[in-house]
Amino acid sequence: MQTLRVDLGNHAYNIEIGTGILTQTGAKLRILLPEACKAAIISDSNVAPLYAAQLQDSLAAAGLPSELIIIKAGEQSKNMQVLSDVLEKIAIAGLSRSDVLVTLGGGVVGDLGGFAAASYMRGIAFVQVPTSLLAQIDSSVGGKVAVDLKSGKNLAGAFYQPKAVFIDTELLKSLPLRFLHDGLAEAIKYGCIQDKNLFERLAGYADDTELLADAEYIVARCCEIKARIVEQDEFDMGLRALLNFGHTIGHAVEQYYSYGYYTHGEGVAIGMYQLTRRTEEMGLTPIGTAAKIAEVLQKYNLPFQADVGKKVLLDTMARDKKKKGDSITLVILDNLGSGKLQKIGWKDMIEYLR
Repeated sequence: MQTLRVDLGNHAYNIEIGTGILTQTGAKLRILLPEACKAAIISDSNVAPLYAAQLQDSLAAAGLPSELIIIKAGEQSKNMQVLSDVLEKIAIAGLSRSDVLVTLGGGVVGDLGGFAAASYMRGIAFVQVPTSLLAQIDSSVGGKVAVDLKSGKNLAGAFYQPKAVFIDTELLKSLPLRFLHDGLAEAIKYGCIQDKNLFERLAGYADDTELLADAEYIVARCCEIKARIVEQDEFDMGLRALLNFGHTIGHAVEQYYSYGYYTHGEGVAIGMYQLTRRTEEMGLTPIGTAAKIAEVLQKYNLPFQADVGKKVLLDTMARDKKKKGDSITLVILDNLGSGKLQKIGWKDMIEYLR
């Protein structure tokens, strides 16, 4: 097992990574939150049948009876109506400010559940137990919690750090292959912006069995990169924008298809390749970088192009959180393993979409 510390002063917490952690969650929570009397578990219709009973048994053994709240799996559930329903169920369960909310699932569950924790009684403790690769390496760490609005992705939310993140890499074995690869898009992102060796390691696995055997390393390395960035920029005012490589185009693609065709990781994959291909043409990124990205994306059956017009992309990106006034900040690769932030005028964005 590995433990990483996210050093955020009064909001600091540990990320624990290993196999078999799910059944230890109750004991760990009891030490972390000795005054808690009960818990609410937010999970989804795919994950709850697999793992909710184990988590509830672990909590009960630690003297924490729990209420299980299940939402429908998928990005379509990450909205204000579902959030409202979840908050009502937490209230009916009788949670107080000293109790705890546990998110058991992927990024949607973690984002929505974390926002519910931030909102209920103006904030109760919450703990992330991420079950998808994407959630384990990215969305469960850093304290960004949110839901989508009709106008765009993650437009209603908060910065609200968990009390801990418990990552059981054994849970990845039950992921459908598409969603294992979906999470790899974010791992590839980390390799692109900060760690060429990680990128090459991901490119070099013989198959998914070899990949899963190395899951603890992948998860720990990605969490370490993100933790160090978040420590320097908790509230996303500068450096943390590096983590958005591929996301500006990716979010627009996801929204264009109403979050029902491309997964989040697939959208990011498209965004990473398309922007890098263009920055190569503009002389900002070394020639051949986009081809290397495309090669590793294809290895894991991730898309790198989508049939979405430039005007549609621009209209959607105009509502992106990364747009500020008449400018937007893009993440561009100086080299593979080295990303930088580049602020451009909004009117110039069209040049990056050709």
